[in-house]
Amino acid sequence: MVRSITRLTAVLAIVTATGTHAGEFDAQLTAYLDSNVRAWATAPIIIDAIKAQNAHTSGYDQARIDELDLAWRAQVGQADSPLIAPMLASPVSEYLREQSAASGGQVTEIILMDAQGLNVAVSEVTSDYWQGDEEKHSHTYGMGPDAIHFGEIEFDESTQRYQVQISFTINDPETGTPIGAMTVGVDGEAFM
Repeated sequence: MVRSITRLTAVLAIVTATGTHAGEFDAQLTAYLDSNVRAWATAPIIIDAIKAQNAHTSGYDQARIDELDLAWRAQVGQADSPLIAPMLASPVSEYLREQSAASGGQVTEIILMDAQGLNVAVSEVTSDYWQGDEEKHSHTYGMGPDAIHFGEIEFDESTQRYQVQISFTINDPETGTPIGAMTVGVDGEAFM
């Protein structure tokens, strides 16, 4: 516990004193994405899950998206969570947790999103269901097949850690067209 507090204090001091921004580490983040994430991020289980959800959610209007997002938010931390529980129990979410565990603590969370920006699978419970109004989706899926977006190094309430989010477009391997996006939260200390 003392070691964790000391480590957190050190990270806080670096972030506060230097004004650390993820932009200072773009080359490192890109290298991490290319060498540690892309190989598993386009596995058939990922592609198939996004395509299946896109077929289901493509007709959702903003009112339906807002309704689902409100329901998700209300279920966070509750024993009865009919929207969250099945997603967490899905084979795709289990696959994401396996990838996170295989990172040896470097990956703090993974969010897989459909074309609407709705969660398809998550390694951990997210604070909301709709990511479509956030840069992790609008600056990736919304920008096209090769888009990558790096967030700032900041404290994440979901994971209770300093992290940087690496987000990128997921493409259909057959056509090359965007079908969704993925966000991988990476321990911020690894890049400071």
